[in-house]
Amino acid sequence: MAWRFQFRYESGKSDNLIFGPKLKSGEAGQTHLRLWSSFKENLDHFQNLAQGQSPKAGPSETNAALEFAVNSLKVENILVIGHSCCGGIRALMSMEDEADSSSFIRSWVVVGKNARLITKSAASNLSFDQQCRHCEKESVNHSLLNLLTYPWIEEKVAKGQLSVHGGYYDFVDCTFEKWTLDFESSNCEKNSRVAVKNRLYWC
Repeated sequence: MAWRFQFRYESGKSDNLIFGPKLKSGEAGQTHLRLWSSFKENLDHFQNLAQGQSPKAGPSETNAALEFAVNSLKVENILVIGHSCCGGIRALMSMEDEADSSSFIRSWVVVGKNARLITKSAASNLSFDQQCRHCEKESVNHSLLNLLTYPWIEEKVAKGQLSVHGGYYDFVDCTFEKWTLDFESSNCEKNSRVAVKNRLYWC
């Protein structure tokens, strides 16, 4: 069975990418690169921010991009997308609690530590692979909470002028989930769980 996923654009262009078994044979990075190249070449306006969205104390370039998008471009939606078979999440879930704090990988993935804690608590009975899948989605939700630490984002979300969404792309099954942060029902305190609404699923 051929695994095929097709992206269509308003210009009428399409790009067929074949996925599937080779994702599990170590070629996921190449496929991810092809997918990203496809987006970059065919979309006129596309900004990529890593799934692990830091709080407002994060990198200054991220702060600037968010502030410009929200306050100058007046975007109405922010979508944070996670994906299956994520090497960063596997590194996060494999990390020892007392791991070397000078590790570059640890510094990269540590933004997801709250998602890891919740996953370890909620899914401790699951296999490691299932825990990673759980954490891939949980880290998206914590990124949504981190976005609300930016005052100009929280203000616009509270006023209904901006919506913050989570998404999850499964490379193997070629499915996509999307949900929206329910601001009024969410507790935005640190380590809190996120209330979501309008969950959609495409396959």
